[in-house]
Amino acid sequence: MAGGRKSSSAVEDLTLEQAAAELERLAHEIGEHDRRYYQEDAPSVSDAEYDALRQRNTAIETAFPDLVRPDSPSLRVGASPSEKFAKVRHRVPMLSLDNAFDEEDVAAFVDRIRRFLKLDDDAAVVLTAEPKIDGLSASLRYEKGVFVQGATRGDGEEGEDVTANIRTIDDVPVRLKGKGYGDVFEVRGEVYMSHADFEGLNARQEADGKPLFANPRNAAAGSLRQLDPNITRSRPLKFFAYAWGETGPLPADTQWGVYEALREWGLPTNPLMRTVKSVAEVMDFYREIEEGRASLGYDIDGVVYKVDRLDWQTRLGFVSRSPRWAIAHKFPAEKAMTVLEDIEIQVGRTGALTPVAKLTPVTVGGVVVRNATLHNEDEIARKDVRIGDTVILQRAGDVIPQILGVVFEKRPKDAVPYRFPDKCPVCGSHAVREINPRTGKEDAVRRCTGSLICPAQAVEKLIHFVSRNAFDIEGLGARQVTAFYEDGLIATPADIFTLEARDKEALKKLKDREGWGATSVRNLFAAIDDRRNIDLHRFIFALGIRHVGETNAKLLARHYGTFDAFRSAMRAAGEGPESEAFQDLLSIDGIGETVAEALVEFFGEPRNEKVIDALLEGATPKQAELVRGVDSPVSGQTVVFTGSLEKFTRDEAKAMAERLGAKVASSVSSKTDLVVAGPGAGSKLKKATELGIEVIDEDAWLERIGAG
Repeated sequence: MAGGRKSSSAVEDLTLEQAAAELERLAHEIGEHDRRYYQEDAPSVSDAEYDALRQRNTAIETAFPDLVRPDSPSLRVGASPSEKFAKVRHRVPMLSLDNAFDEEDVAAFVDRIRRFLKLDDDAAVVLTAEPKIDGLSASLRYEKGVFVQGATRGDGEEGEDVTANIRTIDDVPVRLKGKGYGDVFEVRGEVYMSHADFEGLNARQEADGKPLFANPRNAAAGSLRQLDPNITRSRPLKFFAYAWGETGPLPADTQWGVYEALREWGLPTNPLMRTVKSVAEVMDFYREIEEGRASLGYDIDGVVYKVDRLDWQTRLGFVSRSPRWAIAHKFPAEKAMTVLEDIEIQVGRTGALTPVAKLTPVTVGGVVVRNATLHNEDEIARKDVRIGDTVILQRAGDVIPQILGVVFEKRPKDAVPYRFPDKCPVCGSHAVREINPRTGKEDAVRRCTGSLICPAQAVEKLIHFVSRNAFDIEGLGARQVTAFYEDGLIATPADIFTLEARDKEALKKLKDREGWGATSVRNLFAAIDDRRNIDLHRFIFALGIRHVGETNAKLLARHYGTFDAFRSAMRAAGEGPESEAFQDLLSIDGIGETVAEALVEFFGEPRNEKVIDALLEGATPKQAELVRGVDSPVSGQTVVFTGSLEKFTRDEAKAMAERLGAKVASSVSSKTDLVVAGPGAGSKLKKATELGIEVIDEDAWLERIGAG
């Protein structure tokens, strides 16, 4: 753990059960913050507190890779686009960045690049450095130099069509200058509002008796996402370009060179951008920007570093939701003091009881904070947190946004130790801390035992089913799901797809219910119908199988191709760890024993099979596609790399194969198409020979993919 960043429970001290419980709580809390930030433009925590949540989540997942959850924040970008706008599918995904919080993190980032690319210690790693603008990410598509479409980032795969609104921003040229931009050039950057313009806007809002904006970021996001472009036109928005998506041949072979081309074409880029050649130069730039932050005239929340050489960027590739070749170095956060008014117990879809501190609202970094995590009952007891206490909130580094401690001299005389409930606050069932049969230790999390009768668990599972990375049904969010469940309209996922048919026969129509009308009901039924055919990985993710997150769901979908094949394989894998099906499952690079056992357990439960059968009556998972737009000699093949690779690292080999549409497996099976063997290849090479699988060396691999 980096110096100066401590947690009440260091990651290395967590038990398996504690880590799983914490990841469950983090997934729920971060998901709520994503929804408020991206969909409502109304965050309830500061950027620093949000970053701290994600950093802690990443640290735990790194230490416990088999515990990555289906709804892990590390597997998603942003939030699904609003139903108010037409959707735009990004031809090249708009990903987010990993974070660094101190010099150690930055040095580790550079070291990772060296290791991945097998660079000498004295080889220069040139980076571009630029302020990280606190605004709304946008993508501008130019065809033959003419602006034709603007979109928000959305969930990274799909955003909102805000073309008409983008056209109102003076900084955005309708036609690019010069040449070299080709037939298509998709510019990416940040829409923001200056401090002076923000103050002027709020002054006009106040004069007109309208609500004030909380900060410039909210004002910029709310302005860009107006249904009426004339309202956007009246708002003083600005734009900085800093990246690109789909393009033809690039005008340069470095990040800096493309920046220069963007400027020549008439696009605004940040004048503070520069190149740096060492960690020392990086930190000098960081301190310079931090010191001058207040006088910039617009909000920033850190500095972004990117590998300058584009060929190195290509080799480094991506991991999960972010590029390996870029990182955001965030500014330190603040602390705050407030009063803990109450402790609320929330029940998750696995029955976990999570304590949440309800606070007297306190403004930190321009954002009003009302809630904080309390982790579990052991943490409450250890810190001796009591209702009525004055507490200190910390939001920095990889520490969870949490109560750091109690100001004991301000404790009310009548404050009593908090007693954690031993009954579920939702259904009244006993809540127990189970004993882990493997370790013999008591679970850190108390869970409701009423899984079959507890409404909270049923509702949370349904909310997960319709969530952004699952079925993503517009107009059917957490609030609607909860109301439908309480009214007896839906109890299982399959009920969603029979809702329209049942509504036709019902005495009280959905359109007659409070908050609904004929149009909203028609739109809901249309949205449900739109999801009757859904991507296979979304279908698998929606099932809520323990440890199967979005990334694992994609791996499984890509490996098995169809749901029938996947389901049959999971049933066959249930015959035992030595079965061919189980070994084939383990051969998928990224799938470990914990995930494999969870899959076998899920499909071995008859009640789950019944839920799936009912669901398949109303929804059909599509056949999985290979990497979009990839046509190569190894596209669709399963490749295994073994031995000591000399021309590239194992990670680089994997990234290279996946870019070409191949599947990379970690072990050899009858389904393997090709084995690339370096010196020292052992049992995998032997097994490939026994099975008659083609074996080639690194040179032959490079020749085959056209890189020799």
